[in-house]
Amino acid sequence: MILPIYGYGEPVLRKVCDDITPDYPNLNETITNMYETMYHAHGVGLAAPQVGMSIRLFIVDTEPFADSDDVSKEEAAQLKGFKKTFINPKIIKEEGDIWGFNEGCLSIPDVREDVFRHDIITIEYMDEAFNKKTEVYDGNSTRIRSY
Repeated sequence: MILPIYGYGEPVLRKVCDDITPDYPNLNETITNMYETMYHAHGVGLAAPQVGMSIRLFIVDTEPFADSDDVSKEEAAQLKGFKKTFINPKIIKEEGDIWGFNEGCLSIPDVREDVFRHDIITIEYMDEAFNKKTEVYDGNSTRIRSY
């Protein structure tokens, strides 16, 4: 089911989100609906508040970036086929150079701006099976995972 995407200014986008547990109601359906919504909107990432849910959950599918002229062959290999759900994510560390990249947001359609971020992050999260993960990302893959 395609969910409505909440736009800039909506209160849910400013709220501190709640952690979720494995017994969160309809979690698998929520995740499926979020992917369907993101693909329908031609996005590469979507956070739960963007569809009106004040929970700590975001999804990414970096496939569209893999074919971009803006990435190296090494980065394209990292981005190709990368589809992941992040539950209760927390950025543990940001390091490396800070660099700008022209980004968009599904909650602010038709607006793109240079956003400056560290080029390496360490993120801790739970996967869809609630297995705890700690992973390090760099380059363009960092941008999408910095939700």
